[in-house]
Amino acid sequence: MPSSRHFGRFLNICVLAIAAITAAATVQAQAQATWPDKAVTFIVPFPPGGPVDTTARLTTQAMAKNWSSPAVIDNKAGAGGIVGAQAAAKSAPDGNHFFFAAIHHAVLPSLNSKLPYDIQKDFVPVGMGARYPIVLVVHPSLPVKNVQELIDYAKANPNKLSYSSAGTGGGTHLAGELFTSLAGVKMQHIPYKGSSPAMQDLVGGQVQLMFADATSAIPFIKSGRVRALAVGNPEPSVFFPDLPTIASAGVKGYEAYSWSGVVAPKGTPPEAVKQANAQLNKVLKDPQVIETMNKAGQEPVAMSPEEFAAFLDNEIKKWSKTIQSAGIKPE
Repeated sequence: MPSSRHFGRFLNICVLAIAAITAAATVQAQAQATWPDKAVTFIVPFPPGGPVDTTARLTTQAMAKNWSSPAVIDNKAGAGGIVGAQAAAKSAPDGNHFFFAAIHHAVLPSLNSKLPYDIQKDFVPVGMGARYPIVLVVHPSLPVKNVQELIDYAKANPNKLSYSSAGTGGGTHLAGELFTSLAGVKMQHIPYKGSSPAMQDLVGGQVQLMFADATSAIPFIKSGRVRALAVGNPEPSVFFPDLPTIASAGVKGYEAYSWSGVVAPKGTPPEAVKQANAQLNKVLKDPQVIETMNKAGQEPVAMSPEEFAAFLDNEIKKWSKTIQSAGIKPE
């Protein structure tokens, strides 16, 4: 048996080790508890009131309820999201500056070879924020009741169908181009300056279909002025629980919707990224936040930084292929 002296030394070593572990844990907990230690700025590259801005305000306000420092929304609109992205890329990587990227930033690399930033190299992913569903709607006069019937009709009438969009190179346009590519059909694209005039001409019968954002389409679907066939989500949308996805309805591999997510300037401390992701995902799963976002036409989506990085990479590759195949040029 060990002597009492040896046992005493052993006991002292154990006490010191436990004290060291406890101290380290305390320091880590204190570091976590003090983040953020000053105001956190979230750059939004679009004007106030839009979907990305709404997502940013709903999520950051919920996050800031647990902070001693405020969350600040800085709207830097311009050039389709380029102005805000450039400013965010140049902001201090101190854990107190973040950027709400959107689908535009996955599309722009294929439309502009001279961007003043690189969305993958100049930023680190934090997490997804929201998805804005796209729904395929047709004019009631079109004799189709589902996606397969639309495909059959389009193949029997090449280039006789036209679809409207909110503008060339935007989400509703690319959703249509992805559909024509994967379904193997030919349709005419008619761009408009915004979702409202694009929807109005569909209702008026000037075009036959549209890949519309949910918030624009819902009132017209409910009134019967347009007929909804399917959604672009990877799974059924909470807004259209009775509609199939376009992929499950006959266009294998189809997935198209608008989205926004959070990134941080390259060099941001990993602990700040980890903390921001944890707090973002926490509010995205909060019932009250979910309800509020749903009322705004948004579906909260939580992801880890790694998952969001893979998602962003896939989006860039997918839309690059679609843009090249369709021969889309910037306006």
